[in-house]
Amino acid sequence: MPQYLIERNIPGAGKLSAADLKGISQKSCGVLSNMGPQIQWVHSYVTGDQIFCVYRAPNEEMVREHARQGGFPADKVSEIKTTINPTTAE
Repeated sequence: MPQYLIERNIPGAGKLSAADLKGISQKSCGVLSNMGPQIQWVHSYVTGDQIFCVYRAPNEEMVREHARQGGFPADKVSEIKTTINPTTAE
């Protein structure tokens, strides 16, 4: 299944409390549950003013629908074509 990187511009994201992040995560999981097993949240990275999320979904439209239903920004959605890491150099 294709994977997507979602860039969410959220000023102050890096200062969100553990409770705030838990609430955001619960909201996302609730929307995912209602949308069915075709879309999956893999993980997210929280930086100063952004959250970068990796999702598996059949298409970009489903990723954007998740964002719409959850009230989350999805400022940029990019399909991940491949992954590399230090072992790629071997």
